[in-house]
Amino acid sequence: MGNTEQGRPGYHHGNLRRAVLDAALEAIAESGPSGWSLRELARRAGVSHAAPAHHFGDKTGVLTAVAAEGFGLFADSLERAAGDPFGSGVAYVRFAVDHRAYFEVMFRPELYRADDPEMAAARERAGAVLAASGRKLSPGEGSDRTATIAAWSLAHGFAGLWLNGALPESREGGDVEELARAVLELAFARPE
Repeated sequence: MGNTEQGRPGYHHGNLRRAVLDAALEAIAESGPSGWSLRELARRAGVSHAAPAHHFGDKTGVLTAVAAEGFGLFADSLERAAGDPFGSGVAYVRFAVDHRAYFEVMFRPELYRADDPEMAAARERAGAVLAASGRKLSPGEGSDRTATIAAWSLAHGFAGLWLNGALPESREGGDVEELARAVLELAFARPE
């Protein structure tokens, strides 16, 4: 294997796509989804400067691949929690915490090609699980979409507050899953 400037292994006759995506995820984690260049990804991955552009076309192509992969992993997480709408919300938050670089790209469609077939299929798969969970939270007929949007907004907002350190529990080592579940259950409690 080759070495990058940081002394860690670089790409060498392996999977160029994976090497560039891993470099992109690292760069996103450090400086956000727009604070890097294809040249920097090439350096991080230990590949030629032209390799990322040759494989992905441009930065939007890299971000589209990140979003597609992220939505696929996200759908996997949500599917494991399917059946428990609060569990789906907790899985949503857990995914954001564990996969922040993906999360920072996935819900910013201006960064990627939303019509990319792989990306759209992964996003639709995740959306189907969220919609199924929303239907279970719906207080009555005709409000499934509203319940889904409410649950999604709550989980997404909670994840953002946690990731940005706005909640004291996130800075003090609190249990993100326990708190997320409590918040979701409170918000969707039904009067008896």
